Amino acid sequence: MAEEELPAVLILDIGGTHGVLEDLAALLKKHFHLITMKEFLGNKEEMSKKIQSIFVFECRPTIDRELLESLPNLKVIGNSGVGVDHLDLKMISSFGVKVTNTPHAVADPTADIGMALMLASARRLVEGNVLNFLGHRYFFSIPHFYCDRDDLSESIFGM
Repeated sequence: MAEEELPAVLILDIGGTHGVLEDLAALLKKHFHLITMKEFLGNKEEMSKKIQSIFVFECRPTIDRELLESLPNLKVIGNSGVGVDHLDLKMISSFGVKVTNTPHAVADPTADIGMALMLASARRLVEGNVLNFLGHRYFFSIPHFYCDRDDLSESIFGM
């Protein structure tokens, strides 16, 4: 399928501080003609008719009334994150545009971080690290201060 036949999707940019990751952009290019915000603003009249979708990555580009009014063929806004709190769903739906997201995209990493934080808290890991860097090397040589064996088995069993 030629690039002109592919549906056009508006993105903020590719790479950089807030742009779509380059690997992700390569995947998107297989299915869409990517139009960056810079290209769109440089030729709004022509580009606005082509864009059927907006891909929101890290809450960008900002979806406001002015942008929606300038995209007459917009059908869907794809949000790369879990939540859609940064989007005004009522306003977007008033333009007849659908919003999608990825609700389970970070479920496993969130659980992993939660477990790591609970274990670090139970083992006073941050406290020990701070004391270690302050020069209190004896901190890790006092097992009863750092880690109570009974507490350790009960906390892991409880999880």
